[in-house]
Amino acid sequence: MIRFFAAPQWELGKPSAETLEPVNFEAELIAEAFKRSEYRGERPLDKAKKVLENPKGPPIFAQPPNDLPALLRLADQLTTLARQDAGERARVWRCECGTRYAVPVALLRPVSIKCERCGRTLELDVTASLGDDQLVEPFQGRVNATRKSLSDFFREAMARGWPVLVSAT
Repeated sequence: MIRFFAAPQWELGKPSAETLEPVNFEAELIAEAFKRSEYRGERPLDKAKKVLENPKGPPIFAQPPNDLPALLRLADQLTTLARQDAGERARVWRCECGTRYAVPVALLRPVSIKCERCGRTLELDVTASLGDDQLVEPFQGRVNATRKSLSDFFREAMARGWPVLVSAT
């Protein structure tokens, strides 16, 4: 597995207490998160593996200012892919017993239903809704969270002017 992190330029090549890493990140989903994205004309994971194979110097994946536009473009792609794969918009209601109900917006109309758990009548009226949500399968939701985490991390690293490094875990 590949690990991404950023460190100040002056700390490269030595252990650093000051590093930046993606948060809410699942390393085992990185291949799935990078699908359909590109960095400087190649797949980001392939680029990271090439960097790790090069024994000269620190394993730098991207370094500002030259790689700034390409890395920000990758961050935009990851955000866009997460948005595209987010699932269908739905309205959400919760019964008094705590059972959650979500209805896709396309199928929404005022109706009364019986709660599957407690048998109470629940009014599915738009005005009584708890709000919007996205209906997405759990695995895709985890992939999208990893995409968002990587995107935020890449943006923050470039904003600080820190190079993004990779390591094998």
